[in-house]
Amino acid sequence: MVNLPPAYRWLMECAQRPRMIDEALALYGTTEVAGPANNPKILSWAAELGGDVARDYRADSTAWCGLLAAIVAKRAGKPVVDKPLWALNWAKFGAASPAPGLGDILTFRRDGGGHVGFYVAEDESTFHVLGGNQGDAVSIVRIAKYRLYAARRPIYQRQPISVRPYRLAAGGGAISKNEA
Repeated sequence: MVNLPPAYRWLMECAQRPRMIDEALALYGTTEVAGPANNPKILSWAAELGGDVARDYRADSTAWCGLLAAIVAKRAGKPVVDKPLWALNWAKFGAASPAPGLGDILTFRRDGGGHVGFYVAEDESTFHVLGGNQGDAVSIVRIAKYRLYAARRPIYQRQPISVRPYRLAAGGGAISKNEA
């Protein structure tokens, strides 16, 4: 059982969740290792993806939000974008989302680069994003809406009924400013 914060426990009861959300929730709580050591679980994602990712990703001290997005997409049977370690490349994934909904890929600008994660919900000024390398863990954080670069929806043969916007009350902790 995933130990989500109270504000997000409704996700576990949500009917017909997108498979990408299920795959990301299965990794919820994974953390990088402080210092020179690495979490072998995070490194194993790169090995599972193979190719350039396996060659280029060597330490969990390297930003890994794109790595999480790639392993989630692969395990969910969705295509992985070219050069997935670069967060803003996920702006080419799937199709443009008419309004961000559960399971959509969100890319954000940040100082020094970008960030990628999965839409869970939103409040008036922030998106609630399930992603990797957020506080050095797979977690849910709030990211200011003005930072949004692109919202992309997986291509579904049958879109789950839960793929829609979810509104939450503002709150749930500080707004993330830099996910590096």
